[in-house]
Amino acid sequence: MNRALFFYGTLCHIPLLEIVLGRSGAEIDISEALLPDHLVSWVKDEPFPMIAAHPRGRARGILVQDLSPQDVDRLRFYEGGFEYDLASVAVELSAGRNAQAEVFFPEVGVWSAGAEWVLDDWIAEWGRVSEAAAREVMEHYGKRSVDEVARLLPFFRARGWAKQLAQETAPTSLRRDTSSADVTLKPTGDGFAEFFRLDTFELSYPRFDGTQSETLQRSAFVAYDAALVLPYDPKNDLVMLIEQLRYGPLMRGDPKPWVLEPIAGLVDAGEPPIEAARREAVEEAGIDLRDIRPMMKVYPSPGYSTEFFHCFLGICALDLAMEGTHGLASENEDIRTHVISFDRAMALVDSGEINLAPTTMMLLWIARHRESLRANA
Repeated sequence: MNRALFFYGTLCHIPLLEIVLGRSGAEIDISEALLPDHLVSWVKDEPFPMIAAHPRGRARGILVQDLSPQDVDRLRFYEGGFEYDLASVAVELSAGRNAQAEVFFPEVGVWSAGAEWVLDDWIAEWGRVSEAAAREVMEHYGKRSVDEVARLLPFFRARGWAKQLAQETAPTSLRRDTSSADVTLKPTGDGFAEFFRLDTFELSYPRFDGTQSETLQRSAFVAYDAALVLPYDPKNDLVMLIEQLRYGPLMRGDPKPWVLEPIAGLVDAGEPPIEAARREAVEEAGIDLRDIRPMMKVYPSPGYSTEFFHCFLGICALDLAMEGTHGLASENEDIRTHVISFDRAMALVDSGEINLAPTTMMLLWIARHRESLRANA
């Protein structure tokens, strides 16, 4: 038997509803509706809403009718990650008509209500990120459990946010100005998708000689945007480096897989990269950086990875007493901080002991600007 559901929040955004149901809006029976005696609010500190009984509330939304058992199963899979479940209600339609429907209510005590929900505000801030995340969620439909996908949801959002940040591209004064829209790209669907993604695809692109390339089979490692910050004390000419075990050198077979690097971490969905840099400085080094300045924004491995670095300089006072161990226990971090002279840092670059490209790159950036940084300290 087919069913009717009332949506009051993100699924009122038709592009998102289309992704979850797996078909176009033209094939979905949608009408405007109201749920009396209920109020919709943002979930506190989360990018989605909740609904609760309220004697003077009138929740606006849409009624979707003629939903098949598979439709409802797909909706349960998507909403289950938010810890919501269905309950029956009576909704108001146009011309004074009423209808029975079901609504996804949050489990009691899981979420706290924040400000009043405004759909247009959510679309402007979170629409594209949520659409990208929903595509990843629904890729796992029928393959993984709701709980497994719920664990991955923050990373799906972070990848969606990276796509949004990518729209602010670099200048094209020397390099080619051809758009990515001129590249023919067809996913082949036999990759891997979890915390990281490995996407496989076919592509063809316009060559420099004006001809079209042959169709190529390729794959790409789909990662995240990261914020990196290198603390520097221009008055005393000191830098802070952090040291930790890294899996890349370990899996390559490097017998000494601990590396010296800048403070760094993934940019969370909706988070400005500069704020991610500030947050990571507290978590990884125990320092509160107020004066953060942009350095470079770069792809470290553009041949096969989407990973992107937003690099910052953190101007601060440093001393040896700031050395120690840090990191979040919840993320199994074991990090040691080093405060050293800038000259010693450059000597470590020359000797090869600093064997991480971002560390070298950011130290060389300081070397280029060191005189003016010290003169203005």
